[in-house]
Order: sequence, then C-alpha cells, then structure tokens
Amino acid sequence: MKKRLIAFVSLCAAFMSQLAHAQTWPQRPVKVTVPFAAGGNTDIQARIASERLSAVFGQQFLVENRVGAGGAIAAEFVAKSPADGYTLLFPPVSLISILPLVQKVNYDPLKDFAPISILGTNPFILGVHVSLPVKNLKEFIDYVKARPGQLNYASAGAGTVSHLTPALFLARAGLKMTHVPYKGGAPAAVDLVGGQVQMLFGVPLDLVPHAKSGKITLLAVSSEKRMSQFPDLPAIAEFYPGFRTVVWNGLLAPAGTPKEIVDRLAQEIIKATREPGVIERLKKIGVDPLGNTPAEFAALIKSDVPLWREAVDAAGLKQEQ
Repeated sequence: MKKRLIAFVSLCAAFMSQLAHAQTWPQRPVKVTVPFAAGGNTDIQARIASERLSAVFGQQFLVENRVGAGGAIAAEFVAKSPADGYTLLFPPVSLISILPLVQKVNYDPLKDFAPISILGTNPFILGVHVSLPVKNLKEFIDYVKARPGQLNYASAGAGTVSHLTPALFLARAGLKMTHVPYKGGAPAAVDLVGGQVQMLFGVPLDLVPHAKSGKITLLAVSSEKRMSQFPDLPAIAEFYPGFRTVVWNGLLAPAGTPKEIVDRLAQEIIKATREPGVIERLKKIGVDPLGNTPAEFAALIKSDVPLWREAVDAAGLKQEQ
C-alpha cells in the first residue's frame, strides 16, 4: 500500500510540474524547424505562422531551415528533441505521409510526433506546354492515349508529391508517359516552359505566373473539388471519382509534448487562418487556409495512408533498404 501511495504521489507531482510548465510556456524563443531551403512554399508558410505566433506569445518563434535526406534530417532532429514545446516541426505532407514509404527513416511518423494544426493546403495544378494542341483535360487525355510513352512529365524529384500525383493520375487514366525528375518544382517548371517536358503537376506558385504569360496551359487541379482561385479548372475527381492529392503544411511537436501547449498552439493557428491578413498572404501563393484541431490533424494523417500507398505503387517505387 505504501509503495502504491508513493507512486501515486510521484505521478501527481509529475503531472503538476508538467501543468505548471505548460502554463508558463514559452519563457524563451521557440525553434520552428523547416525541412527545406528558404523561399519555397513550406518555408513561406512557416514564416507566416511563426510571425503570428511570435506576436501572440511574446516570444520569438524562429524558423530554422534544416535540409537534407528529403527532409528526414529535420524530422529526426525534432523527433529526438525534448518534448517541452521549444522545438517544433513545420513539414509538408510528403515528410510525414510519403517519405517513410519510399525511404528508410529514423523516425515513426505516427508515433514520434504530436500533430498540432495545419496552416494551409494546396492541390497541384496540371500544366502542359502550349505546343500541345489541347484546350481541356479530356483533349489532353486523348492526346496522350494516342501516343503511349512518347511524352514526358516532370516532377520535383522521385517520390515527391509532384511525382506521385501524376503517377496516380496516369494509372487511373490508363496513360503512359516518361518521368523526368528534377531537383525542385521551380527548375521543373522552367523546362516545362522550354518544352523539354510536356506535363507537370506543380504548386500554383510555380505554374500560375507562366500561365499568365501564355507560356503554359493549365488544365485541372488535383483537389477533390475545384479551387476557389481557379473556378474554371476542373478537379481530376470529376473524371476519376475519388482522386485527390493535396499538399498540407502544418505544425507538429515531439510526441509527449504537454497537451496544454499543443492545444494553445492549435488555437492560435486556427485563429490565424481566420484573419484577413493571413488569408490574403496565403492566397497569394495559392494556399487555402485551413486551421484544424490536433485530433482532426491526426485523423487526416491516418486517412491519407491508403491513398499514398496506392500512389507509391503506381509510381513503381519501393522503400530503400
């Protein structure tokens, strides 16, 4: 009985200590780890979120770009960091839901992190070179079907979302094209404009400027429904029901981070995604604000697993040993 009482008292003491820490957090700057270089879609969103959190909590939320191994270095660093709320991860969907399927990583995407909230989402836009005699998605499908294996499509790299999305699309449509991987979405878009490749599923930030200048043609979006920014572009799901690939970028903490800290952060991200200024900044880069609860975020990650497994299989990828 005495041992049980001591154990109970120790448990209560630990809980009270954790609660007190959560209530006084943050007392120093918070590190927001971004797995890619500065200037990209994920980095821009991380800085928007960090600016908002710095203003709210009165401590600096500092973005640190920790690149390498497709983002795995950043994820592993955060997974092994103290679960005290001072080291956070701001990854895209690929780092949590895709990379572990195609590359051996030293972190468990479901067990090593506490989902906080998604700042924004964006689908990919299907863009083609203007030399192709097509004006809509159906014409493009017919054009490619008549030329199996003769056309190329670009991606930001093997195993990225911009690779898996077209692989899934081609599989659903029964089409054959040759994959040409690049080191990022921007150089892939440059070669699409130059005509070295004929198709690219890219983020709005990479494709829309070229479409406005008449150098490429936009045909569809990869989201389940049409985007409010591009209402004339059909969703691929209108042709192939159930098709949906969306990039999310959100905030995660190491597993075991006090729930009070996770909840406070989530509340502020949700508030931020309702603010006109934040909405405007996200819309400019083609991102739809979301803001969801930790439970909703966790459920979304789990629900995406079957979809990305199908896409990985369609791309013919196997996990590196």
